[in-house]
Amino acid sequence: MAGVGLTGVQKSFGAVNVIRGIDIEIENGEFCVLVGPSGCGKSTLLRMIAGLETISDGELRIGGARANDLSPRERGIAMVFQSYAIFPHMSVRENIGFGLRLSGVKPGERNRLVEAAAETLQITDLLDRRPAQLSGGQRQRVAIGRAIVRKPAVFLFDEPLSNLDASLRQSMRMEIARLHKQIKATMIYVTHDQVEAMTLADKIVVMKDGGVQQIGAPMELFLRPQSAFVAGFLGAPAMNFLEVEVHELADDRAIVRSRTMKPISAPLANTAERAKLRPGGKALLAVRPQFLQPSGARAPIIMGRINGVERLGAETVICLTSGSERLMMSLPEDRGFSLDEEVGMVFDPERTLLFALEWTTSGE
Repeated sequence: MAGVGLTGVQKSFGAVNVIRGIDIEIENGEFCVLVGPSGCGKSTLLRMIAGLETISDGELRIGGARANDLSPRERGIAMVFQSYAIFPHMSVRENIGFGLRLSGVKPGERNRLVEAAAETLQITDLLDRRPAQLSGGQRQRVAIGRAIVRKPAVFLFDEPLSNLDASLRQSMRMEIARLHKQIKATMIYVTHDQVEAMTLADKIVVMKDGGVQQIGAPMELFLRPQSAFVAGFLGAPAMNFLEVEVHELADDRAIVRSRTMKPISAPLANTAERAKLRPGGKALLAVRPQFLQPSGARAPIIMGRINGVERLGAETVICLTSGSERLMMSLPEDRGFSLDEEVGMVFDPERTLLFALEWTTSGE
């Protein structure tokens, strides 16, 4: 096992700079997820760590040693790709042991390592099958097994579950989490799926346009995002953003209002927002759908008209419009709302976040 450090790492293709001075420290044995929209540079960064792309500038360290100029074989890493990349003419046993055979490992030792990996992944009964006889989840286990037998210092995963259906993705997430706990290896995992990021990671790195937006533990990023982009990217349904006018400013909060919302006192998302806000100026008030509730007998803070209802069993997602704003309200049970019904809503102002309007929520 080994930690991974990146300092000022950049990648350029000609005049186009696709990775822009990234600094990340991944501790020994940590599960780090790189997440962001398509085109943000997360897979390129993973390939740079693997040695499949050169580093234009900056330093990569693996186990404390500079790794910029090491070949992929010398870096002590193993990579699991989105495509399973297993050989159809070989058995599962032969696929898992293929890299060991190339490295000259003797048959007896090779078989012992293969069987140990298969036991870890609970595929011992599949060792003599061919890939055509396996499900998608089983094929992905074989690809992971081929990585395990090499006993790498660092595991790299490039969107390994994106080819699986929803139920298989969930079970494979659990398998990968169990595997990390069992072998205690350093793992760096790329995904665009914020559910995978939230459920697997010790540390999440949120990327956008080749740079890092925020680094932190899953719930830290969920509850204390430092930009509207991070707030909008993490969470399902996505964060609600209301354009409001700043009425008064204090040290760490502001009184805001809009044509459709009563005045409230909202906390600033971070100290940097204070310099960007001014009385009479515009801001974005962020409210998670889970924190919006029907007002019932209480005086509503904001009114909305229902234009969509999604009943998901244990959860009901209500889509509303309030003036020109679109809102989502997530309720933990089935509710008897109907289309075009007008609904009053309340929320706890302490569970909101206020951003300067210059923050963008677009990820593309």
